[in-house]
Amino acid sequence: MDHKQVRNYWNNNAEAWTHLARAGYDTYRNHLNTPAFLEMMPKIRGLKGVDIGCGEGYNTRLLADNGAHMTALDISDIFVHHAHRENQERGLDIRTLNASAVELPFPDTSFDFATAFMSFMDIAETEKVLSEAYRVLKPGGFLQFSITHPCFLTTHHVNLRDENGITYAYQVGDYFNELDGEIETWQFSAALADHMQGFEPFQIPRFTRTLSHWINLLLDTGFIIERLAEPRPSDQVVAEHPNLQDAQVVAYFLIIRVRKSV
Repeated sequence: MDHKQVRNYWNNNAEAWTHLARAGYDTYRNHLNTPAFLEMMPKIRGLKGVDIGCGEGYNTRLLADNGAHMTALDISDIFVHHAHRENQERGLDIRTLNASAVELPFPDTSFDFATAFMSFMDIAETEKVLSEAYRVLKPGGFLQFSITHPCFLTTHHVNLRDENGITYAYQVGDYFNELDGEIETWQFSAALADHMQGFEPFQIPRFTRTLSHWINLLLDTGFIIERLAEPRPSDQVVAEHPNLQDAQVVAYFLIIRVRKSV
């Protein structure tokens, strides 16, 4: 499977994803992954950035709110339509493009930084994605991205819960079996049944890589690894959003920041 085939799946997911995310049901994004991502970001005010795989634009808008001059792109034209429309309604000066992460439509050294919120693990050509991000960064520029954690969201993974529905352990296996497009069907766990009417569950191609595979690809591309994070929700966040309790037991996400040498 290549990025062109992946586009079809994300176009099929885009309407439901946009509707449910904007209704507040992407709780792992809103209350765990994105806050940790932004906390780890260097100062970006006044810098020129590109958000790769922007989806409906939620995270790009937060970067723009933090003072960055943002360009955003996604392979799904439906996502791009929703992102562009929302940006216009909010009066945000964000350039939004329908383009592939493996064929970035920018000259070399175009940006001070690049971001990718939970998108790189959904793209087939992992090596090309990283090399393209490296190419468009200025010397000294950084790339920060989040992915599903390679060590825990493996081919086999089972959430083990007690009689009260509380996660006490997480079972993983088949770690070294790297998937290249197996379709996974799922839905936001917080979504209510009435909001699901008229929408089918998401079908998402999975491309799993081991942790060493990711790290070695970054090093081989020429990046300098700068910082890592594995977000864990606080007790207060879990009290407000109980479905996040399992993320106190296992790291679902990995955030990596790397830098292009000067």
